[in-house]
Amino acid sequence: MSQTPRTRTVIGCTLLLAALGATASGCSSDGNPLSSDPYDAADQIAFNGPRDEGTKADPDKPLVITAEKSDGRITDVTAKDATGRFVAGELSADGTRWHSTSPLAANARYTVRVSTEDEDGAPGRKVLAFDTSRPTSKKPLTVTFGPKAGKYGVGQPVTAELSRPVKDKKQRAIVERGLRVTSTPAVQGTWYWVDDKQLHFRPKEYWPTGATIRVRSDLEGVRISDRMRGGRAKPLTLTTGDKVVAVTDASAHQLTLYRNGEEVRSVPVTTGKTGFETRNGVKVVLGKEYFVRMRSTSIGIAAGSSESYDLPVYYATRVTWSGEYVHAAPWSVGSQGAANVSHGCVGMSTANAQWFFDTVREGDVVKVVNSEGDTMDPFGNGFGDWNLSWKKWREGSALVAGTPDGPGPAERARLRPQNV
Repeated sequence: MSQTPRTRTVIGCTLLLAALGATASGCSSDGNPLSSDPYDAADQIAFNGPRDEGTKADPDKPLVITAEKSDGRITDVTAKDATGRFVAGELSADGTRWHSTSPLAANARYTVRVSTEDEDGAPGRKVLAFDTSRPTSKKPLTVTFGPKAGKYGVGQPVTAELSRPVKDKKQRAIVERGLRVTSTPAVQGTWYWVDDKQLHFRPKEYWPTGATIRVRSDLEGVRISDRMRGGRAKPLTLTTGDKVVAVTDASAHQLTLYRNGEEVRSVPVTTGKTGFETRNGVKVVLGKEYFVRMRSTSIGIAAGSSESYDLPVYYATRVTWSGEYVHAAPWSVGSQGAANVSHGCVGMSTANAQWFFDTVREGDVVKVVNSEGDTMDPFGNGFGDWNLSWKKWREGSALVAGTPDGPGPAERARLRPQNV
């Protein structure tokens, strides 16, 4: 927000002191007013906050700071609360007025540092402090982050579940701005509004290996609408392991697992037959179950029909909520590597299924190519987030949709690495 100081005529120290009054600091030996210590700018500015400790500011009103004298101007304003949350704002081109553009939090303590200069370019400084009143909303908007804390594969999205629906675009922007994701190493990423109460965050590319991801909400006390303010949210920390990507080629009947870009192993498999084709696209490991009883009725096949089944299944790695797994299928070993005979799952020998089960973790990437099936849906049946292009993903954000590709202000803030 600072502007380049205007070119000034250097004046002598005696004249400068007379101009600034008793509050001015001594000049340096070169007589340049820009080299003097900042003077107290209390009489040069005004703000609309409370004047005494017993009064609290209305958090629903923007903070406004103005230059009171025609011979001076504001050069910079920094405002933040006791938790370190900064208030965004705009400074007029002539330096006469600054106002906040992001909402203040309720029941918060703010410190505002104002920098000024007089007509001779001498710097002034004033620090203001005030409290905001308590919120009146009885039902705050709370946020629950997911998944649970732990170590995940590089394909794991971060989720945010809101306690109340948010439909208005401007309100969504306030919410999204307050949901902070920082990563070491830093990444470019953004949130996507899945619906009125659910958001997903993913980077442009998969997470880096060995990353530490911290998620928090800065919404506590922040006004979102006339009847809604942000509430508390428990922060979340995740880490990532190696980049593990398993590619199933349905036409070649092979699954090949790569770790950090290098092929580890390729095994024969069978995928969905005609009418039950395995979904194409990128999926993310949702969980692992040593034993699952699979029944055809769970996918709409009537009991007693020629396609019905009821089987005990071992080493089952889940990739969709509707029941698609990578699992042991000893009954189809003769077809594995040669034909697709399953009802949509990726089947392999028991030994290979155990190896796969022991190798992958939640968040690892499972990709199916060359299947006749539809592409995995982005949402609602697991994590198909990566099946959206980065351009489409950005369109789901309330902050960066419609802007040129590349990090905007909110994304640049997220790109700053977090110290660990």
